[in-house]
Amino acid sequence: MSDVLPGGPEAVPAPPPAKHGWLNFAIDFGPLLVFFLTYKFTSGGTGAFAATAGAIKGTLAFMVAIVIAMAVSKWKLGKISPMLWMSGILVLGFGALTVWFHDERFIVMKPTIIYAAFAILLLGGWALKKPMLKYLLQSALDGLTETGWLALSRNWGLFFAALGVANHVMYELIQAGRMSFDLWLTIKVWGVTALSFLFTLTQLPVMMRNGLAVAEEAEG
Repeated sequence: MSDVLPGGPEAVPAPPPAKHGWLNFAIDFGPLLVFFLTYKFTSGGTGAFAATAGAIKGTLAFMVAIVIAMAVSKWKLGKISPMLWMSGILVLGFGALTVWFHDERFIVMKPTIIYAAFAILLLGGWALKKPMLKYLLQSALDGLTETGWLALSRNWGLFFAALGVANHVMYELIQAGRMSFDLWLTIKVWGVTALSFLFTLTQLPVMMRNGLAVAEEAEG
């Protein structure tokens, strides 16, 4: 699931739950889209100050949006998943740092920290034969075996690790002046989202081989 960024974006990608798919998508990616649109519509003008001002406004909007997403999750789904809790806490924490220091670097740094944390948690759980993805998502994939959950935990752990490395590389490129914040944000919002969906599709055979009750879900 997600989760989405110091005050910057951060919806964290994860396999969609069996039920309330559209609502989970809105909760996971809605706040990130709010950040993107706010930044794009408020960062007009030239110079670094204009871009930073847009990032600050986007960060504030994102902080409000993630709180609303958590409230909606509790209201409509009856719970706030651990992944959403972690994402929300980091969004608010890094968001406060971004606003206080007026520094976009906190926005770009946050995804790396989140991806690394999830990669360590999932791969560590897999090594210990604990399917941590099952507990993080708190969602039902009817019929999926423990072996299936372990395979998903390993695969998503590797995916998060790759995202973390890629985001850190982009951070270094931005620091070196070889990449713009705008390009990073576009990749974060659209590229990572598309990649997450494509990766989710690659995991469907794994789930089906390990007992996912597709037919029963379709009937329900």
